[in-house]
Amino acid sequence: MDYQAHFRSRLAALKDEGNYRVFMDLQRKRGHFPQALWTHENGAGDVTIWCSNDYLGMGQHPKVLAAMHEAIDRYGAGAGGTRNISGTTHEHVVLESELADLHGKEAALVFTSGYVSNWAALGTLASQIPDMIVFSDSLNHASMIEGIRHSRADKVVWKHNDLNDLERKLRSVDPGRPKLIAFESVYSMDGDIAPIAEICDLADRYSAMTYLDEVHAVGLYGPRGGGIAEREGLMDRLTVIEGTLGKAYGVVGGYIAASRELCDFVRSFASGFIFTTALPPAIAAAATASIRHLKESDRERQAHKAIVAEVRSRFDELGIPHVKNPSHIIPVMVGNPGKCKFLSDTLLTEFGIYIQPINYPTVPKGTERLRITPSPVHARGDIDRLVAGLHSLWSDCQLARRPLAAE
Repeated sequence: MDYQAHFRSRLAALKDEGNYRVFMDLQRKRGHFPQALWTHENGAGDVTIWCSNDYLGMGQHPKVLAAMHEAIDRYGAGAGGTRNISGTTHEHVVLESELADLHGKEAALVFTSGYVSNWAALGTLASQIPDMIVFSDSLNHASMIEGIRHSRADKVVWKHNDLNDLERKLRSVDPGRPKLIAFESVYSMDGDIAPIAEICDLADRYSAMTYLDEVHAVGLYGPRGGGIAEREGLMDRLTVIEGTLGKAYGVVGGYIAASRELCDFVRSFASGFIFTTALPPAIAAAATASIRHLKESDRERQAHKAIVAEVRSRFDELGIPHVKNPSHIIPVMVGNPGKCKFLSDTLLTEFGIYIQPINYPTVPKGTERLRITPSPVHARGDIDRLVAGLHSLWSDCQLARRPLAAE
């Protein structure tokens, strides 16, 4: 087999479909996010980022940077290896204590990323509990899907946020069989929110564990940033709450929060935890500083809510179609991969606005979109330029202008 020819052929097909991903060479400007320097083959230029998951700009917050600098000066750069071999640094212990407190759980366990935390935790729970069957929401993140697949446990996929379908499928299983319901709070591409309380009711009725991915909600919702479950007073009803340190908290890493026994169980059996190098102590210290700040400060969340509402209102005035959802994620629907990439490219080159196109396989074909994430550090001038750019290009591409109701 000509391996290189195979690679070229598959990549060419992606490009022909308009689904080939291009990475932009960006340098975020410390203290000036969402501004960045874009380096390209013809030189460099300033751009404004409108699609970052650093939702609150905490990656630039003085407390976070100070904690990271201080930890580097104290500990050095890396963790030295796995936590089993090289030892758990004090910063990891402190971070896990903060996370357990954030979610009202007995314990927490930190991983190198949100992807790894889902893959390792779900894979371990589903494989190490005999005869486990996992009920997975049809729009769950790839990391959840991969963790369940890796476990080789039986899996039942239920229609997205469809309580009737979930109950039908729970009812069809032996009542004594171990069950786990895996779902998200805020879904990252459509921005809709799961009916957590009702899912917990079904879990209670059918003796199932619950596993809630809150990666797009922690830091952003709830009086202390504990996520949708905290906002709705439901944290105590969930078996496992999974989150990330790489989005609203502005750093990197993932975690689970649960009972002391469950966290110890995952720590003891998850290969994705046991055999990987730990996060650097400076990362753990920065994450702790970010979590502590957002536990006490609601200013960022309120400012974030206000700017999301303003951007939605400005889009509505011009008929720019975006999914009406109750979260901070604004999917501007294009519905064509070629036009979606053209919009992204032209916003960048002509307006200095960076929004990565979201195409298949991240979203189904025909639902291509620009996923916009306003933040409290976007200025009014940034909003004006975004709206003006989309208004102009929407006409150039002859795209329909209409409100798009949530399904």
